[in-house]
Amino acid sequence: MCYAELALFPILYFLPLWCFSTIPQLCLLNGLPLYPEVSNSYFIVFSFVFLSSISKHLYEVPSTGFTFQHWINEQRIWMMELVTSHLYGSVDAFMKKIGMREVSFFPTNKVDDVDQLKRYNMGVFDFQTSILFLAPMVALVILNMASFAVGISRVIFLGELEKIFIQVFIPFYITLMNYPIVEGMLIRKDSGRIPPSVTLLSAIFSLIFYFLGFIIFM
Repeated sequence: MCYAELALFPILYFLPLWCFSTIPQLCLLNGLPLYPEVSNSYFIVFSFVFLSSISKHLYEVPSTGFTFQHWINEQRIWMMELVTSHLYGSVDAFMKKIGMREVSFFPTNKVDDVDQLKRYNMGVFDFQTSILFLAPMVALVILNMASFAVGISRVIFLGELEKIFIQVFIPFYITLMNYPIVEGMLIRKDSGRIPPSVTLLSAIFSLIFYFLGFIIFM
């Protein structure tokens, strides 16, 4: 069982997170309530599961001598690697198993860059990487930003806070945890920002997600 858990770790983690990052948001964008209302007794169950998981990690990080900012960065990196590295790693392993791809090695640039080193020392994310890694992250963040905006408008104009509280909170939390991506898209102007072309391509992917969700949930 232990070896199976290690072998299936990428699949067991990236798939639920992709679902968590898309399905509630698509339901919200299409006006479909997915979780219990605040007044429902099952709301406590969902809240307890989320808060207990966060609290456990929040306890572990300071107890090992690290700061709250370190906890935030661990949450961010965890989300980023699950929707990119674990996804591509799982697909790559599957393709190799069925003989569709041979084992290969691609050397990467290991030369130190002064600006990159400066950003690293400042704790600033550097997004000078492959579009294959940037596009999924940026697309999911854009989808969650749009979902949160729609959710807030429904709360303000339709008074549906109790009905869609969890569905509004999820994209808010994802957007907040991934603020460096939002900053890299919209605010930063340095060489380590997310290129506008990647942002545009990711926005197109988000629209495709939305239309697929509209077709499925209509």
